[in-house]
Amino acid sequence: MTDDQEVLNRWRLMLGKYAQGQIGFTENNLRYLEMEDVLDYLYDREYGEEQDIRKDRTGGRDGSSLTVPSWIEKIRKLFPRQTVEIMERHALEQYGMKELLTDPEVLRKMEPSQALLKTILEFKHMMKGEVLALAREIVRKVAQELMEKMERDMRRHLTGRLDKNSSSPVACARNLDMKKTIRMNLKHYDKDSQQMILQDVYFHSRLKRYHKWRVIICVDESGSMLDSVIHSAVMAGIFARLPMLETKLVIFDTSVVDLSGYVEDPVETLMSIQLGGGTNIAGALQYCEGLIEFPDRTLLILITDLYEGGGYQNLYSVSRGIIESGARLLVLTALDMDAKPNYDKNAAAMLAGMGAHVGAMTPEQLSEWMGKIMG
Repeated sequence: MTDDQEVLNRWRLMLGKYAQGQIGFTENNLRYLEMEDVLDYLYDREYGEEQDIRKDRTGGRDGSSLTVPSWIEKIRKLFPRQTVEIMERHALEQYGMKELLTDPEVLRKMEPSQALLKTILEFKHMMKGEVLALAREIVRKVAQELMEKMERDMRRHLTGRLDKNSSSPVACARNLDMKKTIRMNLKHYDKDSQQMILQDVYFHSRLKRYHKWRVIICVDESGSMLDSVIHSAVMAGIFARLPMLETKLVIFDTSVVDLSGYVEDPVETLMSIQLGGGTNIAGALQYCEGLIEFPDRTLLILITDLYEGGGYQNLYSVSRGIIESGARLLVLTALDMDAKPNYDKNAAAMLAGMGAHVGAMTPEQLSEWMGKIMG
């Protein structure tokens, strides 16, 4: 097939089956007909009641024989993974194909992704039995993938810093003590070849921090904060493994739920979330204030868009008390890989003026900030 034919087929695919009278697929088009079939199965819903009228006007082809399980199977065969994730998300969010989350056969075939994880958390109240068990496995797989991406950099920022006064037998390129290595090997310099033979290589040691800090992660579970909730749960699971941290995890809407007992298991944390409802940030901070025992060794990380439903003066009052106690208050308006916030800028400015650290961060940026504070 020539490049021009390929381009024409792609345009025909974009225009849809109702353009077949003006533009037809070129030769060897079986794959494109299959792609059009699965796209029609989903996106014909866009026409609503107009769909039957369009069919009458164009003649159309026979109705699709696809079912949801066969549709899932075909899109995974015909399209790249990123496209499959987008189509599955559209099916759930735009067209309400809830059978994607209530049919175990369908759920088994869906591609685990953060988008699917978010949808499971939004619809998990509809699940039971085998479907719920499958959903938990998807949550576990995606959470584990996120943890593996985040953990190395977070540990590096939190568990040590270079100690340039002592050497270490641990050979790590990041810790290479170049100056000492050159100085100690100068005696092995070969004038004829003008090369230095490295007989010994030296590395900086790392100072370990095992003076416990209490980290209280307080997360707004409203729907707009879902990405941040996911990353908070995974991040708390990583913190729970570090010996220098004692981690508490609290989620809230108009009520407060302490999930510290599940902090080591992000799956249990995520499956405990109830999205939606109002927001009482001040009430959540008051609860967290009660968890502070040694303010000078406490980090309180509030993750919220700062749209307060319980009265802003209450929010400012309790925040001021936490800051004046000596605890560090960090207000994150977003915590995810993109860190694109949508938040109440007036409330953010007020809290920053009191001495809170306010901003949007990626998990790596958060761990780097914490490493500096605890250093």
